[in-house]
Amino acid sequence: MNDTHDTLAELSREYRDAIPADLREYHTFGWYLDELYSNPKVARNAHQRVADMFDYYGTEYDEDDGVVEYELASEDPVNDGENTFYGRVIHEAIHEFVNKVKSGARGLGPQKRIKLLLGPVGSGKSDFDRQVRRYYEDYTRRDDGRMYTFRWTNLCDVIPDQDPADDVVRSPMNQDPIVLLPQEQRDRVLEEINEELDAPYTIRNEQSLDPASEFYMDRLLAHYDDDLQAVLENHVEVMRLVADENMRQAIETFEPKDKKNQDETELTGDVNYSKIAIYGESDPRAFDYSGAFCNANRGLFSGEELLKLQREFLYDFLHATQEQTIKPKNNPRIDIDQVIVGRTNMPEYKDKKGDEKMEAFNDRTKRIDFPYVLQYEAEARIYRKMLRNADLPDIIVEPHTLEMAGLFGVLTRIEEPDSGTVSLVQKAKAYNGEIDEAEDIDVRKLRDEAAESAEIGEGMEGVSPRFIGDEIAEAIMDSMHRSRDFLSPLTTFNHLEENIENHGSIPEERFETYHRYLELVREEYKERAIEDVRHALAYDVDEIQRQGEKYMDHVMAYIDDDTVEDEITGREQEPDEQFLRSVEEKLDLPEDRKDDFRQEVSNWVSRRAREGDTFNPQDNDRLRRALERKLWEDKKHNINFSALVSSGEMDDEERNQWIDALIEQGYSEDGAAEVLEFAGAEVAKSEMEE
Repeated sequence: MNDTHDTLAELSREYRDAIPADLREYHTFGWYLDELYSNPKVARNAHQRVADMFDYYGTEYDEDDGVVEYELASEDPVNDGENTFYGRVIHEAIHEFVNKVKSGARGLGPQKRIKLLLGPVGSGKSDFDRQVRRYYEDYTRRDDGRMYTFRWTNLCDVIPDQDPADDVVRSPMNQDPIVLLPQEQRDRVLEEINEELDAPYTIRNEQSLDPASEFYMDRLLAHYDDDLQAVLENHVEVMRLVADENMRQAIETFEPKDKKNQDETELTGDVNYSKIAIYGESDPRAFDYSGAFCNANRGLFSGEELLKLQREFLYDFLHATQEQTIKPKNNPRIDIDQVIVGRTNMPEYKDKKGDEKMEAFNDRTKRIDFPYVLQYEAEARIYRKMLRNADLPDIIVEPHTLEMAGLFGVLTRIEEPDSGTVSLVQKAKAYNGEIDEAEDIDVRKLRDEAAESAEIGEGMEGVSPRFIGDEIAEAIMDSMHRSRDFLSPLTTFNHLEENIENHGSIPEERFETYHRYLELVREEYKERAIEDVRHALAYDVDEIQRQGEKYMDHVMAYIDDDTVEDEITGREQEPDEQFLRSVEEKLDLPEDRKDDFRQEVSNWVSRRAREGDTFNPQDNDRLRRALERKLWEDKKHNINFSALVSSGEMDDEERNQWIDALIEQGYSEDGAAEVLEFAGAEVAKSEMEE
């Protein structure tokens, strides 16, 4: 019982600590002015606050791609990395989004546009939109993200027909208290605080009070003979405003309804029928500020599947963007301040883009492409995150499983290369950063060619991560049902192949192509499986070290035009070109590229020597792989590959050693046996063909 009491007490303390200290405090308007002068940023508009939010959680600049990665997306510090985003193209999209928000913060124009996230299903645009909303909630709870609004008090003391239930009325639009000042006085205050502002933007505010607040201000000023100070001191309290989507406060998500039931009041608000009997229909106090634009004021408006709305319904967005006002039925215009974000898929975008009657709406949108991930290792991290966030059974995901599933997804999304010298798989590897495998591939050129040939953009079509993730989940459950404690690429391939034609988002005309891509992935996996088995069967650290030292001795002699001592006779001899090429050919290095590679490894060795590190070929990935492959070539003729397929045909102790070596690479025991048999059969087949 005491433990339960202590737990509840701890939870209660954590809950209180999560609430801003001044959330339930009320201040005078004079206090707020003092706060403005000491910290001008509390009066930022929505674009400025959202722009600062992205920088607040941290940034990292990728010099190679010229892209800023924002840590609220790349690291997710608030949720310990639970909702991270992967892939170069995704962070490019996020960078573009933030740039538009920052341009809007400076008043350069995008503040009057819809930021339209355009992408295929499952590309992550909804997840990113949700991430922005969650972080905006968190940011406004922090001291750096503070914002304030106000409420009217003691109204019944002055206004005779005021409903006693409305003696205290919060600002219906959660407006900044600065709007209580007439424009001339307000501009003077803002000019003074901007002189103290350390920011790339200027704080401005030309909004009018909302109609209800305007009504109260007029009545109160009349009562106090236009003494604004008396009104502010006796009837205004300033309060902290925290964004909260559940409370529909400074964040609002709007979803399209059935076309027949769409009503503009969902966006702009409607009359409050319970107040009509008290105030009358035309009285501004009888209006209910419950529209989505009203709720989103001072923060974020998120329009889900925005372009599925009827054309007439989208007209409200014209004023909301360009003029930053809304026009409720039978009411005056109301100023709004919010970042309007829309999300849509390709079919709706194409439909609206081709509609001449939508020209004005299209002109008020800033399209931000949110494509699929085009780096298969980044795609694999998406699946790994999916498994990490789930209740994963006690099962080992074998090496290459998620990467090969990711490779299949990427192949369906990238454009076929124009050049016949580059295969689709080579292009995918180049996009993945494996330039050392194909150094003559110009990645920038490939991207430029794809941008020209793709209908809208590369990565905007293909298989979604949801489809592949679903098949990985099915493969896991299938493995469990068959009492297999591991998930292998082979099992995953089977599930993908069986269900390509059963998925609703894959068009029939793509079936044959996607099956062909799956075969390309199978072939790539075969090479990787053989490489793993090669490593297990032929790996010898001492021999690789010896061969590596020999290679470097001959390379240095070759570069310095010198001789090298023969290992056996001790005589000085010319560098052994045949030996050097026997290593380099294992990396498919052509003759005309050998000098570049030799100089590269020579520079690497010299750099390590200056840093006090001894030579170790294990630390150079390309050299290590070349030496491993050479060692394999030297040993493979002494290995009975046919025996690998059946444990009964070979020595159990030797087989167990090989399985142990595969386990060290991340395989389960049964998975190691499977890949050993698979690779053994493939190598045996190729040996017979040779």
